[in-house]
Amino acid sequence: MRFGQLLRSIDDISQTMLTCTLRGLERDGLVQRTVIPTLPPRAEYELTDLGRLLQAPGTVLSNWAVENVAAIDAARANYDADPGASRN
Repeated sequence: MRFGQLLRSIDDISQTMLTCTLRGLERDGLVQRTVIPTLPPRAEYELTDLGRLLQAPGTVLSNWAVENVAAIDAARANYDADPGASRN
């Protein structure tokens, strides 16, 4: 997938943060970047075999977060409303 496609498909991420994240994923061996010699040059990103192994657990975590967002929001509200909650 091209960088611009990724940027448009992810809500509320800056170009700088996406670049930083993709570099980290590439460094970790989860994403492969391929430069296409056009004018201007293009870069395409794809998951490596290692990255594809992370898809199933990532989907489970994402589904859990969606299913529990109300409980998480309630816990945050309770914490924020408690004046005695530990703050660093």
